[in-house]
Amino acid sequence: MTSGTLILIVLAVVVLGLLLVSLRVVREYERLIIFRLGRLRGATGPGLVLLLPYLDRSVRVDMRVVTLTIPPQEVITRDNVTARVNAVVMFKVADPVSSVMEVENHAVATSQYAQTTLRSVVGRADLDTLLAHRADLNEDLYRSIAQQAVPWGVEVSVVEIKDVEIPEMMQRAMARQAEAERERRAKVISAHGELEASTELRDAAQVLSEAPGSLQLRYLQTLLELGADQNSTVVFPLPMDVIGPVVGALGRMTADDATAQPTRHPTPGAADASPPAEPSRAGAGTAQKDQDHE
Repeated sequence: MTSGTLILIVLAVVVLGLLLVSLRVVREYERLIIFRLGRLRGATGPGLVLLLPYLDRSVRVDMRVVTLTIPPQEVITRDNVTARVNAVVMFKVADPVSSVMEVENHAVATSQYAQTTLRSVVGRADLDTLLAHRADLNEDLYRSIAQQAVPWGVEVSVVEIKDVEIPEMMQRAMARQAEAERERRAKVISAHGELEASTELRDAAQVLSEAPGSLQLRYLQTLLELGADQNSTVVFPLPMDVIGPVVGALGRMTADDATAQPTRHPTPGAADASPPAEPSRAGAGTAQKDQDHE
């Protein structure tokens, strides 16, 4: 093997090595930010990218949606209740160049700002709003975080409060409040039911009073229902149109007897007349002794 052939082989190996070092394969969901001698050349990809050896430097940026869990934060609500709140943030890189040039680590920056915003937004709300109107708080969190993340080339898609932990004492108080509220609703519903039932019974009584025959049929139906249970007691309901005349006649008879009974009036001067007084036994005895002496 001559020296010329050896040199060609060495050159071919060197060129092949340089090509292997210079080639980059960029996936579909990635972008490659290229710096040549420290100056930004722009973003490239996906596909096969050729870099100048020792002159170009590259930074890979993932364009997929990232799910970021915010650690539980100790928050004091507006009504002075301590709660632990955590949330989830979903975002993706919309501008790969800004995500590299404007911030050192866009994921860490988004996480820290989301924690700060979570404490600030929840601290302005009371406990009832935090538990019952969570959608409004999510909307406030989303607007604040999305607006701050735009200069970093980050697009925030979802911000949701995931869990709220409150003290055990407050949980017991809320349980008692919920129980009292359910009891109140039960009483109100029962009262409305009684009112509707009384209204329906009044209407039914008016309808039955217009047709006496229907009332008699209702009596017979009631007897049939009582006899279906095989009871030893037989109940005979008496309609008021039968008992009413009898009760009225008895009342009139009692009133007539009270009117016909004579009333005794005292005779004037009768109180002054008195029977003659009987002589005392002592006087009678003295008179008898006088007669014997004579």
